[in-house]
Amino acid sequence: MTKVSRFIYWTPRILSIIMILFLAMFSLDVFDSCNSLLTCLLALFMHNLPVIILIIVLIISWKREIVGAVSFILAGLLYIFLLLIQISKGQGGWFMLLWSIQISLPAFIIGFLFYLGWRKKKKPRLRKKQKKYKQYKSQK
Repeated sequence: MTKVSRFIYWTPRILSIIMILFLAMFSLDVFDSCNSLLTCLLALFMHNLPVIILIIVLIISWKREIVGAVSFILAGLLYIFLLLIQISKGQGGWFMLLWSIQISLPAFIIGFLFYLGWRKKKKPRLRKKQKKYKQYKSQK
Protein backbone atom coordinates (compact mmCIF):
# COMPACT_ATOMS: atom_id res chain seq x y z
CA MET A 1 0.00 0.00 0.00
CA THR A 2 1.49 3.33 -1.06
CA LYS A 3 1.59 6.44 1.09
CA VAL A 4 -1.26 8.01 -0.89
CA SER A 5 -3.36 4.88 -0.55
CA ARG A 6 -2.80 4.79 3.20
CA PHE A 7 -3.64 8.48 3.45
CA ILE A 8 -6.86 8.08 1.46
CA TYR A 9 -7.78 4.99 3.47
CA TRP A 10 -7.14 6.26 7.01
CA THR A 11 -7.86 10.00 6.82
CA PRO A 12 -11.66 9.83 6.43
CA ARG A 13 -11.91 7.21 9.16
CA ILE A 14 -9.83 9.21 11.63
CA LEU A 15 -11.60 12.46 10.75
CA SER A 16 -14.96 10.71 11.20
CA ILE A 17 -14.00 9.58 14.68
CA ILE A 18 -12.83 13.10 15.58
CA MET A 19 -16.03 14.62 14.18
CA ILE A 20 -18.21 12.13 16.08
CA LEU A 21 -16.36 12.91 19.33
CA PHE A 22 -16.74 16.64 18.64
CA LEU A 23 -20.51 16.24 18.17
CA ALA A 24 -20.77 14.06 21.27
CA MET A 25 -19.06 16.76 23.28
CA PHE A 26 -22.04 19.07 22.66
CA SER A 27 -24.37 16.65 24.44
CA LEU A 28 -22.66 17.29 27.77
CA ASP A 29 -24.70 20.46 28.27
CA VAL A 30 -27.76 18.37 29.23
CA PHE A 31 -26.33 17.88 32.71
CA ASP A 32 -26.91 21.56 33.50
CA SER A 33 -30.69 21.30 33.28
CA CYS A 34 -31.38 17.79 34.59
CA ASN A 35 -34.05 17.36 37.24
CA SER A 36 -34.04 13.58 37.48
CA LEU A 37 -32.01 10.68 36.22
CA LEU A 38 -34.67 9.69 33.70
CA THR A 39 -34.90 13.13 32.09
CA CYS A 40 -31.13 13.34 32.05
CA LEU A 41 -30.77 9.99 30.29
CA LEU A 42 -33.52 10.83 27.81
CA ALA A 43 -31.98 14.21 27.01
CA LEU A 44 -28.55 12.62 26.64
CA PHE A 45 -29.99 10.03 24.24
CA MET A 46 -31.77 12.69 22.17
CA HIS A 47 -28.63 14.84 21.96
CA ASN A 48 -26.53 11.83 20.95
CA LEU A 49 -28.92 10.48 18.31
CA PRO A 50 -26.93 12.04 15.41
CA VAL A 51 -23.75 10.66 16.99
CA ILE A 52 -25.23 7.16 17.16
CA ILE A 53 -26.33 7.38 13.52
CA LEU A 54 -22.87 8.57 12.44
CA ILE A 55 -21.22 5.74 14.39
CA ILE A 56 -23.39 3.23 12.52
CA VAL A 57 -22.54 4.93 9.22
CA LEU A 58 -18.83 4.83 10.07
CA ILE A 59 -18.98 1.12 10.90
CA ILE A 60 -20.69 0.37 7.59
CA SER A 61 -18.41 2.65 5.57
CA TRP A 62 -15.25 1.15 7.02
CA LYS A 63 -15.53 -1.49 4.29
CA ARG A 64 -17.98 0.21 1.90
CA GLU A 65 -16.61 3.68 1.28
CA ILE A 66 -19.46 4.72 -1.00
CA VAL A 67 -21.85 4.52 1.97
CA GLY A 68 -19.63 6.92 3.89
CA ALA A 69 -19.28 9.23 0.91
CA VAL A 70 -23.02 9.55 0.36
CA SER A 71 -23.94 9.61 4.05
CA PHE A 72 -21.47 12.26 5.19
CA ILE A 73 -22.24 14.54 2.25
CA LEU A 74 -25.96 14.14 2.91
CA ALA A 75 -25.40 14.78 6.63
CA GLY A 76 -23.65 18.07 5.82
CA LEU A 77 -26.44 19.09 3.44
CA LEU A 78 -29.10 18.11 5.98
CA TYR A 79 -27.45 20.24 8.66
CA ILE A 80 -27.38 23.28 6.36
CA PHE A 81 -31.01 22.65 5.34
CA LEU A 82 -32.16 22.43 8.97
CA LEU A 83 -30.34 25.66 9.79
CA LEU A 84 -32.02 27.38 6.86
CA ILE A 85 -35.40 26.26 8.15
CA GLN A 86 -34.56 27.68 11.59
CA ILE A 87 -33.44 30.97 10.05
CA SER A 88 -36.60 31.21 7.93
CA LYS A 89 -38.72 30.77 11.07
CA GLY A 90 -36.89 33.68 12.68
CA GLN A 91 -35.12 31.53 15.28
CA GLY A 92 -31.67 32.70 14.31
CA GLY A 93 -29.75 35.14 12.19
CA TRP A 94 -27.74 34.77 9.02
CA PHE A 95 -24.61 34.29 11.15
CA MET A 96 -25.86 30.78 11.95
CA LEU A 97 -24.88 29.81 8.41
CA LEU A 98 -21.30 30.59 9.36
CA TRP A 99 -21.68 28.15 12.25
CA SER A 100 -22.75 25.48 9.81
CA ILE A 101 -19.23 25.49 8.39
CA GLN A 102 -17.99 23.89 11.62
CA ILE A 103 -20.20 20.85 11.06
CA SER A 104 -20.93 20.66 7.35
CA LEU A 105 -17.47 21.40 5.92
CA PRO A 106 -15.75 18.53 7.78
CA ALA A 107 -18.65 16.27 6.77
CA PHE A 108 -18.17 17.25 3.11
CA ILE A 109 -14.41 16.66 3.33
CA ILE A 110 -14.91 13.26 4.97
CA GLY A 111 -17.49 12.31 2.34
CA PHE A 112 -15.15 13.37 -0.46
CA LEU A 113 -12.26 11.37 1.01
CA PHE A 114 -14.50 8.30 1.34
CA TYR A 115 -15.44 8.84 -2.32
CA LEU A 116 -11.78 8.98 -3.34
CA GLY A 117 -11.12 5.74 -1.46
CA TRP A 118 -14.09 4.10 -3.16
CA ARG A 119 -12.92 5.24 -6.61
CA LYS A 120 -9.40 4.00 -5.92
CA LYS A 121 -10.75 0.55 -5.01
CA LYS A 122 -13.14 0.51 -7.95
CA LYS A 123 -10.56 1.18 -10.69
CA PRO A 124 -8.65 -2.14 -10.36
CA ARG A 125 -11.96 -4.05 -10.42
CA LEU A 126 -13.04 -2.25 -13.56
CA ARG A 127 -9.75 -3.08 -15.27
CA LYS A 128 -10.16 -6.77 -14.37
CA LYS A 129 -13.70 -6.79 -15.71
CA GLN A 130 -12.61 -5.06 -18.92
CA LYS A 131 -9.77 -7.54 -19.32
CA LYS A 132 -12.14 -10.51 -18.83
CA TYR A 133 -14.58 -8.97 -21.29
CA LYS A 134 -11.85 -8.57 -23.91
CA GLN A 135 -10.77 -12.18 -23.40
CA TYR A 136 -14.38 -13.30 -23.72
CA LYS A 137 -14.82 -11.30 -26.94
CA SER A 138 -11.57 -12.65 -28.43
CA GLN A 139 -12.68 -16.23 -27.78
CA LYS A 140 -15.81 -15.80 -29.89
